[in-house]
Amino acid sequence: MSTWRVIFILYIGVRYGLDEFILSHDRLSPLRHLSRIFLFWRRFTTPRSVRLRQALERLGPIFVKFGQALSTRRDLIPPDIAEELARLQDRVPPFPGSVSVSILEATYRRPLHEVFAHFDPEPVASASVAQVHFATLHNGQEAAVKILRPQIGRIIARDIGLMLTLAHLLQRWIQEARRLRPVEVVGEFRKHLADELDLMVEASNASQLRRNFADRRLLIIPEIYWDYCDTQVMVMERMKGIPISQVDQLRNLHIDIPKLARDGVEIFFTQVFRDGFFHADMHPGNIQVAEDGRYIGLDFGIIGTLTTEDKNYLAQNFLAFFQRDYQRVAAAHIEAGWVPPDTRANEFESAIRSVCEPIFDKPLKEISFGKVLLRLFQVSRRFQMEIQPQLVLLQKTLLNVEGLGRDLDPDLDLWKTAKPFLERWMSEQVGWRGLLKAVSREGGQWVNLVPQLPRLIHRSLETSLSTPPQTNELAQLQRQVKSQQRWITLLLIGHAVFLTVLLLLFWLIASTTQIH
Repeated sequence: MSTWRVIFILYIGVRYGLDEFILSHDRLSPLRHLSRIFLFWRRFTTPRSVRLRQALERLGPIFVKFGQALSTRRDLIPPDIAEELARLQDRVPPFPGSVSVSILEATYRRPLHEVFAHFDPEPVASASVAQVHFATLHNGQEAAVKILRPQIGRIIARDIGLMLTLAHLLQRWIQEARRLRPVEVVGEFRKHLADELDLMVEASNASQLRRNFADRRLLIIPEIYWDYCDTQVMVMERMKGIPISQVDQLRNLHIDIPKLARDGVEIFFTQVFRDGFFHADMHPGNIQVAEDGRYIGLDFGIIGTLTTEDKNYLAQNFLAFFQRDYQRVAAAHIEAGWVPPDTRANEFESAIRSVCEPIFDKPLKEISFGKVLLRLFQVSRRFQMEIQPQLVLLQKTLLNVEGLGRDLDPDLDLWKTAKPFLERWMSEQVGWRGLLKAVSREGGQWVNLVPQLPRLIHRSLETSLSTPPQTNELAQLQRQVKSQQRWITLLLIGHAVFLTVLLLLFWLIASTTQIH
């Protein structure tokens, strides 16, 4: 099956002239001439951008997602290609509305008119994995109904299998590829795609994001109508907004575009560092803007998560980066094991400085991220830096956010916008604020545990004393411990009482702070 899939991919590449994109480099000009000789029968009348978009659509959802990611980076690809690939965000050819009706009736096991007061069989958006229809519930609420594409699981599993095979081959035979950890990266990608193919998981993701942004100050997340949801169907509140890519329309509504760009950066860093739970598919097709200038989030199939350790480590790296403390950045990478332990910190620090210094204090429009990425790849190769699979989604999302910021406000300074937020977040994680939050979160368990410490330690001492001595030296030590056991126990009890009182005091302060 993989062999036939490879043949099909090659056929599509030749059929739509994708070889032109590869052979356009000057160094490959001899091959370009050969292709013209052997493929003399090809005559293209459609632009290259259209052919690329059509080829990705023919190849399936994983390739469509690749095109979606590229479409957000207008600084890295030609404008005509970026504009055409943007069509992949929500205008992939839909499947028939009659198929949607059949899927819904099979899911609900009753006629569709008994489920919805009205259902529009014409989809309003169609993407690589699912498409969306508008409907009205019998209580009058307007809803959006998301339906998975038929057989999409089988199609994606086939391509993931092919990617895994290729990743294993790369990792086995190419030493340079090992530090990129392709098998783990594909495995991480497969895990998130599996979640995307279960709309109950997506619905729960949306529900969690909605709770995280319950104040709705910057971001609006639709309400999930759980009674209508299933693994293949998700029904949610219908949102009415303007696609974020329609900048002229947003200006006509007198929306502050620079503020919108800054809010987008704050939303991203809030999700990552405050919640450790972030929307990881932030291309323009999944983001709208309400008439009052707030963001509207859509499509929650791909969500990234970070542990507390990941968040703290990343925040410290970002802050060190913003403060141009490259020595600390280098040390953090070595301590985390991202580069070999024998790496010379001063050389690594110098390499990091050479990448970062040219982009400081510059708006997005003056930064060539293509050159930055190329330089980063060179540095990572030189120092054998390993890819961190758990952070691949975060890196992808940061690139999406930067691309959106560039489209909205080219004068945006991404780093200066993010720095105050990170400094505020770090101040809340350390010092007395961090202690209060920790006590508020864990204090109840500590209060229950601390009074038990003397008993637990006493039991441990008794166990150690009951162990037969192995030597005269150990026997003597055992007698000394036994003679002092009573005093140690009394001291521990007093210390435990002191800690309990202290924790209760902090608990009361934290509770009072939350109430006010």
